[in-house]
Amino acid sequence: MTLPGPPSSLLVANRGEIAVRILRSAARLGLRTSAVYSEDDAAALHVRLADTATQLPGSGPAAYLDPSAFVDAARAASCTLLHPGYGFLSESSALAQACLDADLTFVGPAPDVLDRVGDKVAARQLAAELDVPVLRG
Repeated sequence: MTLPGPPSSLLVANRGEIAVRILRSAARLGLRTSAVYSEDDAAALHVRLADTATQLPGSGPAAYLDPSAFVDAARAASCTLLHPGYGFLSESSALAQACLDADLTFVGPAPDVLDRVGDKVAARQLAAELDVPVLRG
């Protein structure tokens, strides 16, 4: 299976098993892939599986928290798509907005959606507005 349209390239802004799964799926779809890594993850499997890899500034989990570093890595690798993986970054409206500002496609919800559903009170209000049943709480 391949995606329609011109070939694209995907930066995976995550590490570990999540990144490995995304990279393998992207490769099956015919996408060129790029990984990011901190200095202490240089030998990690997700780095070896990607077509290219860019080292992030810093080490440990903190290296994976700067939206501008992912945008810079995506540009350096000529990527058109950025996948945040699972967890913190997938809920980051700052990363989604940074992608939008950089003309990258964020593989996930739009920044305004992340802002709205990332706030439990706002998400409950939205659900009520859309007539989605909400438990009292």
